[in-house]
Order: sequence, then structure tokens, then C-alpha cells
Amino acid sequence: MLGLTTLAVAAIGVVIVYSATRSKLVLAGLSPHYYLDRQAAYVVAGAVVMVVLTLLDYRWLEHASAVLYVGLVLALLAMFTPIGSSALGATRWFQLGPVQLQPSAFGTLVIIVIVATFCARRPQGLDRQDLIRVLGLCGLPIFLVVRQPDLGSGIVMCAVLLVMLVVAGIPNRYLLLLILGTITLGFVVVHFGLLKPYQVQRLTGFLHQSKNAQGTGYNLQQSVAAIGSGGWSGKGLFHGPQTNLSYVPSQPTDFIFSAVGEQLGFVGAATVLMLLGVVAWRTLRAAQVARDPFGRLLATGCFTLIAFSAFENAGMSMGIMPIAGIPLPFLSYGGSATIAFFAAVGIAMSVHLRRGR
Repeated sequence: MLGLTTLAVAAIGVVIVYSATRSKLVLAGLSPHYYLDRQAAYVVAGAVVMVVLTLLDYRWLEHASAVLYVGLVLALLAMFTPIGSSALGATRWFQLGPVQLQPSAFGTLVIIVIVATFCARRPQGLDRQDLIRVLGLCGLPIFLVVRQPDLGSGIVMCAVLLVMLVVAGIPNRYLLLLILGTITLGFVVVHFGLLKPYQVQRLTGFLHQSKNAQGTGYNLQQSVAAIGSGGWSGKGLFHGPQTNLSYVPSQPTDFIFSAVGEQLGFVGAATVLMLLGVVAWRTLRAAQVARDPFGRLLATGCFTLIAFSAFENAGMSMGIMPIAGIPLPFLSYGGSATIAFFAAVGIAMSVHLRRGR
């Protein structure tokens, strides 16, 4: 059920990406199938990764955790060298021929493996020293990701880390200190200008949606307008005027949910969210029936990655959450993110498949 639902959502995503890009490509004199073909290829590659990880025993990840961690850190450090590719003021990709590889998209998966390995080897629970160690291990890649800058991926990593630590059973006093420390750090980062001005404006823009309509608030207002214009049943696939006229910036990636809302309406958007909910629920179910702490923590991290990303992306498109540049699982255009989400499902399916062994 989990695999089939995931493929169904991804298939919808391919169609929606096509609907959100074809008109702009035609006006530019390019093939309208450019993004369609690429996203379909990403889905096929992701499906292969999902099947392979499902067939492999998830416990191999524990033995490979150190290699994965070192590889991630080296890849993130390489972003600050000439081999890193820049776009829109951020350096997040390796250019491998026609394909861009984004290491930060896989960073959360590595965080999940590292935390699961660290905590599973301490069945008695985490003491203060253990908590400092795991925060240090995760803090380095999170810092490197935020410095790219890729604030959205950094936020997802922090959310996954917090939930996994809770499931691992850290004492309540440490959890309270961790939450207070996170709030304090966020205040310091914003107050002392450690974030770029546009990042602060995006995070706080949903609180003042009527201001700066032609600046940072433009994306949000156009996204909300597109979703609202869809009404109950939508304008119809390929018939959304705001989507066809490219009024919503970054629509194939960050604001893909606005294309769903405008063309398929409330019914279609609710169906997509329901399918994503099923994917998250079945991933959580894998955590509940896992046979060991390592499997339970792995599946918990995968659940948090999918559920938080879906909630944040849909929420920011509707103006109820800050704009953080987090992709909508299996729907937003992009190869690295698509494959990473499929990999998370594959890990959860591996845990569920071996629950009775």
C-alpha cells in the first residue's frame, strides 16, 4: 500500500509539473515536454532506489553510517569550492553533465541514519554527554547546509532531529533545555543579522501578508490567489490562467501546491494531501511495528521528513506557514529531492517488511 500510494502521488506530480511549465516553455520557443521528461525520469530513478532499499535489510545502514556521514560532510564542504554550482545567490549543486546533484537534499536522510545509529546503541537512554555528542554530529552538516544558504533543508533537519530525540527517550529536562536553546538561537540569528535580509522577510512575511505586495510578499499573494481561484472543483487540468501565465514564481518547485489548488480545486488538493497523509501514516506504522530501536528510529525519521515537508510546503502556499523553500514530497520538480523522498519510503518499507524476523 505504501509503495503504490507513493507512486500514485509521484505520477500526479509529473502531470502537475507539466501543467505548470508547458506554457512558459512554449512562449520561449522550447519543447513543452522538457520538464515533463526530466521529472518522469527522476520518478523512475526514485522508484528504483525505493525498490532497492526495500529489498535490502535496513540494518546495513547502521554499518554504513560513518561512511555516509563523512561523505555528506565532504560533499557539503565541496559546495564552497569552485566545483559547486551557484544559482539565485545559493551554491547547492554539483553539475554532472545535464544533471544537478544537490547534497543537502540527502542530508536529512544521513541525519536520520546517524541519529538512529547513535541512539540505538544506547538502549539505556541518552545522558547529557550523549546529547552533546549527537547535537555536535548533526550540528556540523546543518550549519554547512544553512551557510549555502539552504535554510529550508536546515529547518527540516532540525525538525527531524528533535522528533527522533524525543522518540529515543531523552529526559524531559533536556528536551525543555533543547527547545529553549533553539528559540534563543533563532532570536540571536535574526537579531544580529546572521541570516540574509530576504530570508528574514520570507520567514516573517506570512505575518504581514498585505505588506510589500510587489516584493517578498508577491509570491505568497499570487499563490494564495491561485489556490483561491480554484474554488471547489478547480479550473480544470491545464486551464488555470495564473498557472498558464506564470503568475506564481517558483511554481514548479516551492509553490507547486498552488498549481494543484487552481487546476483541481479543493477536491483535488484535499485528495493530494490525503494521499500524502496515507504515505506518512504507513511510514509511521513501520516505526510502530519495528522489531528493534534502530528500525523504529529510522522509520520515525522518515515519517517526520515526509510529514513535516508536506505540512510546511502546503502551509506556506496557503499563507499559514512561513516561506522556507521546502519541496512538496513527490510533487515539486527536482531530481535530488524526489529521489531522497523515495529513498525515505524505501527505508520505511524495509523496516516494515522485516518486522517479524
